[in-house]
Amino acid sequence: MRTRREGPGPAPLACGIQLPVQSQSPLYAEPWEAGAGPTELVAVARAADRAGFAYVACCDHVAIPRSRAAAMGTVWYDPVATLAHLAAVTDRVRLLSHVAVVALRHPLVTAKQYATLDRLSGGRLVLGVGAGHVREEFDALGVDFRRRGALLDESLDALRGALGTEEFPEHHGERWDFADLGQRPRPVQTRVPIWVGGSSPAALRRAASRGDGWLPQGDPRRRMPERLATLAELRALAGRDGAFTVGAVTEPVHVGRPSWDVGRRTLTGEPERIAESLRAYRAMGAHQIQVRFRSRCADELVDQVAAFGAEVAPAL
Repeated sequence: MRTRREGPGPAPLACGIQLPVQSQSPLYAEPWEAGAGPTELVAVARAADRAGFAYVACCDHVAIPRSRAAAMGTVWYDPVATLAHLAAVTDRVRLLSHVAVVALRHPLVTAKQYATLDRLSGGRLVLGVGAGHVREEFDALGVDFRRRGALLDESLDALRGALGTEEFPEHHGERWDFADLGQRPRPVQTRVPIWVGGSSPAALRRAASRGDGWLPQGDPRRRMPERLATLAELRALAGRDGAFTVGAVTEPVHVGRPSWDVGRRTLTGEPERIAESLRAYRAMGAHQIQVRFRSRCADELVDQVAAFGAEVAPAL
């Protein structure tokens, strides 16, 4: 996982992938994913691991209301269980929750789950968090949807201690209060990276003041410079000048010249052409990009990941 560095010239872009199968919203899932399962999920994660990708990512939803099922789908694998499974079949790729809706759960529960994941994976966790947007999900779990931003802020404060090095973390807040409660195993990492997702003004403020990185949510390329300028201003106001990982979500990609309709926004063609386009994100100030590939089957996606890692990523 690359973060901002000092010295001449920007660092090469790190590349990650939101995994298929585990999240199947009709807005982005490929048709083949409906009949896929753990075998295909593992194959893609292993391909990303071999290809040198920085991370693989998994979403978080507990339950989707019937009124939203047509737009969102109801296939949402649990991120902790999924990433732990993938930790056992990969060697080096990092494991990102993109994003965990941590306000839905007590911070000690979240800390127990993700500290265990970090321990089992040998220190490969990146905890991506977000406020959530499905009111019915909050209602079903007895959490006040209107206060989700404040709850996320307090969750992050609590998790800094609960995912730290202390066996007996302590937090005294408005919603949660705990002390003298030991939790082991501790994470392998002395500081688990927390990347804050979302592009609202509140999410940008949260990332700048509390996060180790930022994960955009649906921002097109043309809006990124404005977002990054705002982040820089907010971080300066918060007095934060340490390492901070700025992310971007790219347009769909298909390495080579496809013989099928991959959509007009998809980046296609020779590897250098794709790399030239993606280098624009680095010029804007991004440190990592999340790439989504167009594919007709799991084997084609595995091949795309391999081609990108071998021929595009080195030119970034």
